[in-house]
Amino acid sequence: MAESALKKLADPERAKQLARYFKTGSGQYGEGDRFYGIRVPDIRKTARQFQELQLEEIESLLQSPMHETRLLSLLMLLDRYRVGGESIKKQIFLFYKTHTKRINNWDLVDISAPGIIGVHIFEKDRSLLFTLAKSSNVWERRIAVIATMYFISKNDLEDTFTICEKLLTDTHDLMHKACGWALREAGKKDIKRLESFLETHIKRMPRTMLRYAIEKFPEKKRKAYLKR
Repeated sequence: MAESALKKLADPERAKQLARYFKTGSGQYGEGDRFYGIRVPDIRKTARQFQELQLEEIESLLQSPMHETRLLSLLMLLDRYRVGGESIKKQIFLFYKTHTKRINNWDLVDISAPGIIGVHIFEKDRSLLFTLAKSSNVWERRIAVIATMYFISKNDLEDTFTICEKLLTDTHDLMHKACGWALREAGKKDIKRLESFLETHIKRMPRTMLRYAIEKFPEKKRKAYLKR
């Protein structure tokens, strides 16, 4: 029924735009992804309408070839994680951890990794992030970085800098952007730590990562870094 509710909101013209935006062409990072053309606020409303779905039904949604259906399943998991007790939280964390291959576009990662992976392991063993950071799957590597956004919100920056250092030689542009974004946010909490990271690694950093990391610097300072 949840899938049927989404289909009623489909916008074919917007679907075409989203397919281009999320790079679904041959050889692109989102190759083969398909869209209904639904706006995120409407997907959130649908998630609230079907909040009583069983985990098995949510799993079925996550297996869908349709991008918005997978997003719907992740929004359901996030909502359930927020209000659930410890056993529910653990169940959702384990579910997420074993289904990372289906969290397979950057927005799906970004909307879900901090609020499930980041929150869950904040005061626990964080070795999962370092395992994911070494994955051959770009989405798992992105989860490793973006999950630390929750840590940053709690002024815990160490793992963000450590993981971004390990990913300096990553060849994927989406990882350059993810690391740069995380470094920028960490710099808002501790600018000296970010500047120290830049001084040490600027010669090795991909330019996209550097540009994202220094995006909020004063213009003169930003240009000086870009000239190095």
